Amino acid sequence: MDSRLFRTAMGKFATGVTVITTAVDDEIYGMTANAFMSVSVDPKLVLISIDEKAHMNNYVKSAGKFAVSILNEDQQDMSAYFAGQLKQHRTVPFNWFNDMPTIPNSLANLTCKVYDSVIAGDHTLYIGEVTDILIADGEPLTFFSGKYKQIHGPAEVK
Repeated sequence: MDSRLFRTAMGKFATGVTVITTAVDDEIYGMTANAFMSVSVDPKLVLISIDEKAHMNNYVKSAGKFAVSILNEDQQDMSAYFAGQLKQHRTVPFNWFNDMPTIPNSLANLTCKVYDSVIAGDHTLYIGEVTDILIADGEPLTFFSGKYKQIHGPAEVK
């Protein structure tokens, strides 16, 4: 099977959109990621996946900690910016939460210290132990089949 077929199949899984941030030597770094999931409640662990070739991989290794901002439906521009889809430089007004830079107005911000990491194929999987959480109301920004999506209205349960 070719890589395009694999990517297309994986794109059929709808995901939320996050921005992963960290700070090294007073410099802030961030990247958009939809490869994020919860791992454990006790201890509270989450997982992020970063391409081995991405600069962010070295920053997270160096810092030993990272933050996850779960984006709301109005933050597609933040996702596009941190995915490198918007080429103009912009000043992002980060919120500092638990000594970590986070995206303001996100649905949730989690700060994490690296609990473990493993190289898996062409990515490093970082398991982060959650050290603090901040939650807000709103609707999520989602990603499906290579496009941003928004959820409109509550799902009906019967």
